[in-house]
Amino acid sequence: MSTTDSDADGSSRELLNATNVKKHFPLDEGLFDRLFGDSQVVRAVDGVDLTVHAGETVGIVGESGSGKSTLGRTVSRLYEPTDGSITFDGEHIETHSGRELRPIRRRVQYVFQDPMSALNPRKTVGESVARPLTVHDIADGAAKWDRVADLFEEVGLARSQLDSYPHELSGGQRQRVGLCRALVTEPDLVVFDEPVSALDVTLQAQILNLIDRLQRAFDLSYLLISHDLNVVRQVCDRIAVMYAGEIVERGTVADIFGNPQHPYTRALLDAIPQVGGGRRSGRTSLGGEPPSATTPPSGCRFHPRCPEFIDGSCSGRKPALQAVEGDAGHEAACHWLDRSEAERVTHTPPSRAEREVIQESSGD
Repeated sequence: MSTTDSDADGSSRELLNATNVKKHFPLDEGLFDRLFGDSQVVRAVDGVDLTVHAGETVGIVGESGSGKSTLGRTVSRLYEPTDGSITFDGEHIETHSGRELRPIRRRVQYVFQDPMSALNPRKTVGESVARPLTVHDIADGAAKWDRVADLFEEVGLARSQLDSYPHELSGGQRQRVGLCRALVTEPDLVVFDEPVSALDVTLQAQILNLIDRLQRAFDLSYLLISHDLNVVRQVCDRIAVMYAGEIVERGTVADIFGNPQHPYTRALLDAIPQVGGGRRSGRTSLGGEPPSATTPPSGCRFHPRCPEFIDGSCSGRKPALQAVEGDAGHEAACHWLDRSEAERVTHTPPSRAEREVIQESSGD
């Protein structure tokens, strides 16, 4: 977690802003479908608003297939958005391409889940880290190698490891090399895609502590993507919960963990193992499978799996993100927020059999 940078009026400076961002992938269909316009798309990200302020860490969480990684790659412009606007430090970048994106590539860096996939196996890790300095005309010669060596030491690697090849390093060491490569251009924003999911618990803690320390040392902003709520709880200031390409809840860490409003958020919290075994008591269990990304359910996309399903409102009307009473900045997209406390107390959740019928009728 971090202390955010502020403008002269005391407000936190907005570094990244994404509005109604969509990323759809066309399916590889037959000639007939293409000729007659009956082709389908995968709605990986479907109308997301996201803001990252200078100096803060925002976490994106959700199940596999929720769209969180696609969102990260879209707002960092590794992918071109299908629709929506993306501004970085006040500049619209959603339509940038080629040479226009070069300064953005320097200021926005992406750390992939598998560092091996981002490193050339035929080059030393020192060469891989140094390459962006040449590409962006930042440094050359001795100055370039001094900078890389200093970064190696900053992340806990030895200078002698500059000449190592990726396969000669451990998973934790390769992740540290990935951090070096992200930091070498002196970016403003770093996007982490599951940065510790492939590491054991001890190494996870070490890398997360390192990420936190580097943020303070280099005045960085982070967008951290993870399926693990414990990870985002440790390092994030705010959290956005994604389901089926949409954000269903967002707020501070205290909001999400202390007062979760969306049934999906509560289900994710319920899945966190507790000390001594078991799960959180009084939380929501999650059954069924995520919906199709080509033909998502009508209304609330979570309604076929929702243990708090109400009635036709859930299946017929899409809920908008709305403010949670008493929690500034906390929003959730759930029809329950429109219901009275009395209705909540007397509501009888659908049985497992009823939920299966709802899922079948929704085509999931």
